[in-house]
Amino acid sequence: MYLSRTDVEKIAIPMREVIRAVEKAFREKAAERAEVPPKPGIHPQVDAFIHAMPAYLSKMRTAGVKWVSGFPENPKHGLPYISGLLILNDVETGFPVCVMDCTWITAMRTGAATAVAAKYLANPSSKTLGILGCGAQGRSNLEAVKTIFELEEVRAYDVNAWNLRNYVREMTAKHGVKVVPVNSPRKAVDCCDIVVTAGPILKHPTPVIEAAWFKDGGFACPLDFDSYWKPEAMRSMDKFCTDDVEQLTYYTQQGYFANIPEVYADLAEIVSQKKRGREDDKERTMSMNLGLAIEDMATAKLVYEKARKLEAGTKLPL
Repeated sequence: MYLSRTDVEKIAIPMREVIRAVEKAFREKAAERAEVPPKPGIHPQVDAFIHAMPAYLSKMRTAGVKWVSGFPENPKHGLPYISGLLILNDVETGFPVCVMDCTWITAMRTGAATAVAAKYLANPSSKTLGILGCGAQGRSNLEAVKTIFELEEVRAYDVNAWNLRNYVREMTAKHGVKVVPVNSPRKAVDCCDIVVTAGPILKHPTPVIEAAWFKDGGFACPLDFDSYWKPEAMRSMDKFCTDDVEQLTYYTQQGYFANIPEVYADLAEIVSQKKRGREDDKERTMSMNLGLAIEDMATAKLVYEKARKLEAGTKLPL
């Protein structure tokens, strides 16, 4: 089965189902029923990447690989920052059963992972969300966080004024929540209960977010590594977490993350309650989410199973 980006989007798995599948994938990881090796990559341009992301979830009976790229200069050429393909394999024979565009899946599962982290690490009464970076991830993360929390206000920032205007208009219409455009990163961080940064991933960033901007009791989820967050801001966290310690170590060895705190726990430990999440209203918490292939395979299985029921896509011979 081949599923184009349009095919995948039309199948339209609800965010709540994606969140449920991603949380289950982290539980499987905690139970040691998952294989998710660090993702190898190539880098044809400065700050551009093409990564291979394999994963296997035995109890969920899903396996495959995502071949995904991120090229920061693409928007200048009218192309999306993220592109790629995902291949699902039959777990009995190893044969590929589906090839699908991974753009929608990447956005949705990333938002879902943020929501899972926030479920355990953010204040349950969180009402305000700061979004820095108004692209696909800024959209999916708002949708995911709003699925878990009763948001009253979103503060949005983007270096591109056109992107920001479109985001405010589209997200207000889609979600019916108050979306306020701001003209500086600080205004998107100040006093927000939850902060998500979704800029491009940079090997040698010039971060701007300071510790004093971030409120006591807040939760942050950087999707762009440490591109936005100064080391002292990350070190001000009472609990610094990540979605996978092994992946974080791998990236550190590749020259990323020059100055980050010691990791308290990974999400699998927190979701499975091997480690405690938020313990009081004043804790400052952060989950450095790198993006795991178990999230992709859990989401891709939902897409594939619904596509089969709908008889969607195009059949291709091997």
